[in-house]
Amino acid sequence: MGKFLLLLITHGGALAIGFAAGIYFLPILTAPPSPDAAMLEASAEDAMFSAVLTRELRGSDRLHWGEGEISLTSTQIVHQGALAPGPDYKLYLVSEFVEHEDEFEPLKASALQIGDVKSFDGFILDMPADVDLEAYNTVLIWCEAFSEFITSAQYR
Repeated sequence: MGKFLLLLITHGGALAIGFAAGIYFLPILTAPPSPDAAMLEASAEDAMFSAVLTRELRGSDRLHWGEGEISLTSTQIVHQGALAPGPDYKLYLVSEFVEHEDEFEPLKASALQIGDVKSFDGFILDMPADVDLEAYNTVLIWCEAFSEFITSAQYR
C-alpha cells in the first residue's frame, strides 16, 4: 500500500508539472512569427498616440508582464517590445487606466476588444474602422483563458 501511494504521488506530481509546462510552452511553440523590426517601425510611424508598457504595474508579476512601446494609428495598434508568453491574449481599449484584474473585471463589459494577440515579440493588430480612439485612454492586454491581467498603458 505504501509503495502504491508513493507511486501515485510521484506520478501525479510529474503529470501536474507536465500539464503546467504544456500550458506555458504551447503558446510559444504555436505562435506565428512576430513582425520584423522594420515592419513594426514603419507601421508605428503615423501614430496618433503612443504609450510605454512597463513591468512595474500592480497586476504584473514574473509570469504576467509586458514591456516596450505601443502605438495607435487610425488603422492599427503596434507593439514594439515583449510580452510574457501565454494563451488566449486579447487586446482591449478601456476608458480608464487599470493596472490589475480586480480593476478591469468591473469595466470589461464596457471595454472594446480589438483582437487576438498571438505573438510575444511585437505585434500589429488592425483597428476596426469605426473605433473612436478619443473615447478610450488605455490599451490593455488580457489573458481570456485565465482571466489574468498581463499589462496596460495609458495613451492619453
